[in-house]
Amino acid sequence: MKHILILGAGTAGTLMANKLRKKVSRREWDITIVDENREHYYQPGFLFIPFGIYKKEDVIKSKSKFIPGGVETIFSRVEKILPKENRVILEDNRELKYDFLIIATGTRIAPEETPGLLGELWFKDIFDFYTIEGAVALAERIKAFDGGKIIVNITELPFKCPVAPLEFIFLADSYFKKRGIRDSVELTLVTPLPGAFTKPIATKMLSGLMEKKGIKIVPDFNIAEVDNEGKRIIDYEGKSVEFDLLVTIPTNKGADMIERSGMGDDLNFVPTDKHTLQAIGYDNIFVLGDAANLPTSKAGSVAHFAGDILEANLLSAIKGEPMTAKFDGHANCYIVTSDKKGTLIDFNYDTEPLPGRYPYIIGPFGLLKDTRLNYYGKLFFKWMYWNLLLRGHDLPVTSHMSMCCKKRPQ
Repeated sequence: MKHILILGAGTAGTLMANKLRKKVSRREWDITIVDENREHYYQPGFLFIPFGIYKKEDVIKSKSKFIPGGVETIFSRVEKILPKENRVILEDNRELKYDFLIIATGTRIAPEETPGLLGELWFKDIFDFYTIEGAVALAERIKAFDGGKIIVNITELPFKCPVAPLEFIFLADSYFKKRGIRDSVELTLVTPLPGAFTKPIATKMLSGLMEKKGIKIVPDFNIAEVDNEGKRIIDYEGKSVEFDLLVTIPTNKGADMIERSGMGDDLNFVPTDKHTLQAIGYDNIFVLGDAANLPTSKAGSVAHFAGDILEANLLSAIKGEPMTAKFDGHANCYIVTSDKKGTLIDFNYDTEPLPGRYPYIIGPFGLLKDTRLNYYGKLFFKWMYWNLLLRGHDLPVTSHMSMCCKKRPQ
């Protein structure tokens, strides 16, 4: 019997377990998935918790519910990978051998990387919303907030779900308008980027929305430390921005186990061939989702689109055939722009987000358009996530980005 081993039972690992169990022979191949946590989080839903749109229980389910029959599940911390020996060591010194390995261990926030971030104001006036604990605690603080300066700060790139900081600040604008105190709240995005987003056409559209809503942007700000006593963030050039409430997107890092295995870059992301999704230097190791150092967004849509490519390439590798499937970096993201509207971006390695329609000429969704239907698309995605994407079902969109229905502005 041969063995496929998947490390990580988040979005990427779970969908691959479902895809592969349908495609490889049960008589010839065992599939095992390993994760240290038993709960599965719908992480895009964390964004809505601080504003009372979702509750904690809306975004948590048991991981076992989504792992198919015929896949062995082990709940354990991984100590290290021994890639030259085709072995993985678990925390209790158990040893798992593999013929093919899929690394899908995701990313985690690392607030300890920024001096002062975990100081006396942590979870008092400084919060993240990238963890369930942070999102729930922030909900209570926002409920009691009655005016002042709210800073949303991105510490450094890359980070999970690059549009989430924008969505948070847009929702904050709507939230305080509803409470009738928006004029008493100063909202500012402080970012290391030169603008609201990484690409010029989308940046122009999103910056225009922010200006219209009275949201300030402080660009090119590379945070060096947090001054808890003075309630300000300071960059490497000595510039500072004061806050009453700081919402941080901390440094993101790959799993510590990747560092212990000697397989990661300086942030513990695995160097990965951006087209084949093989770990560079290892023919029988593939990387999917946030664990990879791909030059595209760390987002669930990337795991979904790349998963189709990984499936095809792994099946070719099993048969000893050339791997012909190529991932093009396809990503798309709904961006909530208020509590009633949203926009949508669709892009890949080579093509920036463009205006148009998605996924077909008739839409129904507008690319770089601020519409109510896009907002409902964002909310409906939660159902698709639990019922289709995690279970490895095909969705009615192409894995490779299509230029259909897109147009480049003059």
